[in-house]
Amino acid sequence: MTLRWVLASLHLLALPLGVAAVWARARALRGPLEGAGLRRAFAADALWGLAAVIWILTGAWRAFSGLEKGAAYYLQNPLFHAKLGLLGLILALEIWPMAALIRWRLQHRRGQPVDTSHARTFARISEVQIVLVVLMVLAATAIARGLGT
Repeated sequence: MTLRWVLASLHLLALPLGVAAVWARARALRGPLEGAGLRRAFAADALWGLAAVIWILTGAWRAFSGLEKGAAYYLQNPLFHAKLGLLGLILALEIWPMAALIRWRLQHRRGQPVDTSHARTFARISEVQIVLVVLMVLAATAIARGLGT
């Protein structure tokens, strides 16, 4: 019972962390990207990554470990498939910004110039990801209420 509560709490607490972080990343990427601006983008990106890891680990644990309704319940629900599809889309959209921000971090640490020409595109991707997270929440709450079965 305690493990279920802790995992559910962590899973839900990652939501505001992730949404705030990806929003902050988008905002930072739209601002000046020298020194402090880059550091803000890097910090927000790191929190976004942390939230994603928490969501994925706690979500998989809850869905497939038998702690909640069980894998069979989720796997037969089309809304669960939609939720996983939205997650897949978020992760696919994250590949380019993630790779670029890793490269930027390395360049910044080495004191090299950072090519931030795609920053506005990455900000737009972050904004789309916020919408996708909201859609995931809608799917999750529907699943929790027995819809789609």
